[in-house]
Amino acid sequence: MNKLLANAARDDAEIQALMSGVLGEVAPVSRRQFFKLAGLTGGGLVLAFYLGDSQVAVAQTTTDFAPNGFVQVRPNGDIVIFSKCPEIGQGIKTAFGLIIAEELDADWQRVQVKQAAVNPAVYGRQGAGGSTSIPANWDQLRQAGAMARSMLVSAAALEWKISEADCRTQNSQVMSKDGRSISYGDLVTKAAALPLPDVKTLKLKDRSEYQLFGKRYTGVDNRQIVTGQPLFGVDTQLPGMVYASYTKCPAFGGKVVKANLEAIKQLTGVIDAFVVEGTGLATEVLSGVAIIASSTWASFSAKKQLQIEWDETRASKDSWVEFMTQAQALAEKSGKQPLRNLGDVDGALKDSAKQVSAFYSYPYAAHATLEPQNCTAWFHDGRMELWSPTQQADSSLTLLAKVTGLPVDRITLHQTRVGGGFGRRLMNDYACEAALIAREFAKRQNAPVKLTWTREDDFTHDFYRVGGFHSLTGGVDNKGKLTAWRDHFITFTADGEKPVSGGNMDAEEFPALLVPNVTITQSLLNSATPAGPWRAPRSNAIAFAVQCFLHELAVSAKRDHKQFLLDLLGEPRWLTPGNYRSLNTERAAAVIKLATEKAGWGKKLKKGHGLGLAFHFSHAGHVAGVAEVRVDKNKKLKVIRVVMAADVGPIINLSGAETQVQGAVIDALSLMFAQQINLEKGRVQETNFDQYPLLRMPNAPLVEAHFIQSQYNPTGLGEPALPPLAPAIGNAIFAATGERVRTLPLTKSGFSWG
Repeated sequence: MNKLLANAARDDAEIQALMSGVLGEVAPVSRRQFFKLAGLTGGGLVLAFYLGDSQVAVAQTTTDFAPNGFVQVRPNGDIVIFSKCPEIGQGIKTAFGLIIAEELDADWQRVQVKQAAVNPAVYGRQGAGGSTSIPANWDQLRQAGAMARSMLVSAAALEWKISEADCRTQNSQVMSKDGRSISYGDLVTKAAALPLPDVKTLKLKDRSEYQLFGKRYTGVDNRQIVTGQPLFGVDTQLPGMVYASYTKCPAFGGKVVKANLEAIKQLTGVIDAFVVEGTGLATEVLSGVAIIASSTWASFSAKKQLQIEWDETRASKDSWVEFMTQAQALAEKSGKQPLRNLGDVDGALKDSAKQVSAFYSYPYAAHATLEPQNCTAWFHDGRMELWSPTQQADSSLTLLAKVTGLPVDRITLHQTRVGGGFGRRLMNDYACEAALIAREFAKRQNAPVKLTWTREDDFTHDFYRVGGFHSLTGGVDNKGKLTAWRDHFITFTADGEKPVSGGNMDAEEFPALLVPNVTITQSLLNSATPAGPWRAPRSNAIAFAVQCFLHELAVSAKRDHKQFLLDLLGEPRWLTPGNYRSLNTERAAAVIKLATEKAGWGKKLKKGHGLGLAFHFSHAGHVAGVAEVRVDKNKKLKVIRVVMAADVGPIINLSGAETQVQGAVIDALSLMFAQQINLEKGRVQETNFDQYPLLRMPNAPLVEAHFIQSQYNPTGLGEPALPPLAPAIGNAIFAATGERVRTLPLTKSGFSWG
């Protein structure tokens, strides 16, 4: 099973690869590249370029229109902007459009944003994950808009025979000092004939010049979504399409021995059924049985009648009960792998005025995307064409080439809107399955094959948020200041050497850089269960243990939690100088102060009510949250209000940012209250939403989002807004009841909704 999961670990470090390739030197444009780009766009001034390691820069006009490039200005004044990265509900399609439109000085009412084709040669990386979409593409997108604006200004200056310095732009118009104006649409022919300016000469807007940013904008796809237009992968419809299901072993890694294929082929609506041997890797294709039918319903109905004999010799035997037993035994001592050792923890604990120890645990969790995994694949004319709701459009091309044995240039991928990702669709196993099924079916019939997973498939073959354990000890001095911190982190491994994806902890994890005496060690439990990034990888779970334990220490020292955290942060500084993605104590203190101010920290509450505070730094975002809860004598919990404060640099779309925070709170509350994945004999026990409940509307709190529009470059918001919620509620429960929650989900401690 170690080999089975060898490629499953794609942790935060790999997600950070999305950050690479933003700027580079201009490379010469080959004749083939020129004609390839020229044939893709049309109807006005078009700019297509990748400002990365291999820059392509082309300006031209054609008569036919097809979506590619970043900017198209049409003769009628309409502007089309192409969003390069996947839209997974995080609002990036709208945000990318606004970033380009801001630098272009475009009239937003005349802008249309479309999903770009998958073409890394033009766009560079086309992925979404780790809250890197905006920071990774910030300069590239601004330069795309600025380049178009520069060429339009040059065209106007030539038209008027004046200096470019005497021109300015606003609302899709160029204006001169003497009062003349001309629309962008009237300039496209002249602008298209101009040479491209050197990227290094482009003047980007100063922060004070922003006109579009920080306001509320509706999502560019909202009307289509609410009217049921086909945007998502599961909506894909093609002429002559057939429908597939795929059944894998319920224990991870089992292989098909035999199945009742002939009986399945006789069922109504079934066209074919066959075994797919697969590649043996969970990230690609595991052994299973494909059923091709005339409808999804017919395929799903036949799937229920499958009788498969599995070889489980090398299949998973994982058990959560056994994992818990192992972790509790290990918690009594230090881990074998040292992560950080600073100062004298034993001495500091001995000298501390107060010492606290605690054991925290959290379970495996499923992504539970509302759109189940799906992909449509069509093998024709020696080519593979796919329609996929993926978070990693560019890297999936390479993976598909490996699995199918086809050259990358024989694979075409159309990226659809994604009905929920949260890290699940950083993996492209469902696309690999569809490709192999389509290629096999093409031997019988030439037709597109739409693979759709059942909800049970989705729950039982996820790449889960891995569970974990923390054995913590801390000490405070007689002034109530944190002086010693010890964390024995117990996590999981697939290869016996390193943690699984999403199961690692950084040696500098908060508050390690702020305490004079720190010891962090690690123990690894062997697991064959696939694991992967889940919204705010690592931080989504670690924050619960760390931030609740900090509150335990503040309580033991009889100190106000807010002041305890502010004292811990100390003087304003970057904890890693020169690294803008490191924690800045001034920014951290500011969000703590803002959240507590807006929540009324310190106010007198009714009996059974409590306020809880937590701060966490993750994915370059500084976020603090305060939760107000009510708990009655029967442990019925009501989360009344959640106040979040964030500093992620300038907000592009205020509506989108608020939605991100609200969604993060709802996701985090769902997860902490009742969601868990239990494993027995390598099998997932929770197979649908009746066993893995989502938060319902009557239990949703009022959520307030507040932002500090700081001077720093923007960073992501989808990940960092989530981690503070669970510890804030845990701390609020303690404030209301005196009971400390150290195990998730809350239902394990007897809580119910009230």
